[in-house]
Amino acid sequence: MTGIAQKTIIFNDKGEILAIRRSGTDPHRPLTWDLPGGELEIGEDPKEGMLREIKEEVAIDVKNLQLFDIDGRFNAKNEYRVGICYKAEAASTDVILSYEHDQFEWITKEEFLKRESSAKLMKYISQL
Repeated sequence: MTGIAQKTIIFNDKGEILAIRRSGTDPHRPLTWDLPGGELEIGEDPKEGMLREIKEEVAIDVKNLQLFDIDGRFNAKNEYRVGICYKAEAASTDVILSYEHDQFEWITKEEFLKRESSAKLMKYISQL
């Protein structure tokens, strides 16, 4: 099975990154820090899927959505996973979180790298 997960590093006008924390009930890495994104649906245009996920998770608009990184690897269940990361600028900063996340903060790259998150997200952020 192959899956495609997408994330976006969203910057505000101060150059800070939107970090969101997974809720305590999340089955994957609860209470760890995340970036907006999610699974690409079969047949969905990748950029349209990313914009959909941003709206669902944080309810903001973005501009200048650009591909930043892409990688592929096998996970612990031996499933091949493709990860796509974008960068974008926040067109609004009135974040409204979905049930999947319980906190958000606009933070620096250095602050994000001090938080608990996935290795994949740490790789993306460290490349900024």
